[in-house]
Amino acid sequence: MKIAVIQATTQLNKNDLLFQATQQAAGAENEVINFGVFEHNPKLSYVQVSLLVGLLLNTKTVDYVITGCSSGNGMAIACNSLPNVICGYLPTPSDAYLFGRINHGNCVSLPLGLNFGWAGELNLKFTLEKLFDGPMNTGYPRAASERKEHDALMLQNITRLTHTNLIDTINQIDSDFMAPIYQKYDVFDYIFKNGKDRQLVIQLKTIMTTCN
Repeated sequence: MKIAVIQATTQLNKNDLLFQATQQAAGAENEVINFGVFEHNPKLSYVQVSLLVGLLLNTKTVDYVITGCSSGNGMAIACNSLPNVICGYLPTPSDAYLFGRINHGNCVSLPLGLNFGWAGELNLKFTLEKLFDGPMNTGYPRAASERKEHDALMLQNITRLTHTNLIDTINQIDSDFMAPIYQKYDVFDYIFKNGKDRQLVIQLKTIMTTCN
């Protein structure tokens, strides 16, 4: 599995911790790519970062995204507003374990500021460990796994029906809001080289050419 790490600018000081904890929890069998946000990047709000998350997942450049903001809630809500993104808000290890087993998600948002006091790094580490603790989407509890599987797949179908095409969405967003997003060159370079949905990648390249 290919996993991206990216977080809002407000918590860029947590990036290294988030990246290392994800690497450790995901294990050597998974590839983890760190997109920051870094100090040299333009400042990006959680809403702007969520669009990058959506692009990474919709172009099938990565399989999973680990993200977060100060509370974790805003990022989760923003990511869930986008097509083909199912994001869980994971403040605790038990939340992470249940989301990983039940919800067929492809993105998680962590609180990187709220309640991140003494031993906050341990909670983050343990939360990510529980997310990757064994096979995902197996259901929990096991006795209800068939029902849980059915509900998760129904949610995916409903999401496809209610969400629009991501490129159409981006084309309707204010250009001033999108401008700093397009300056996150490491994300776009990686998408252009590795995105499996080549039609969507070509559309994205056209937009970037027009904007730049």
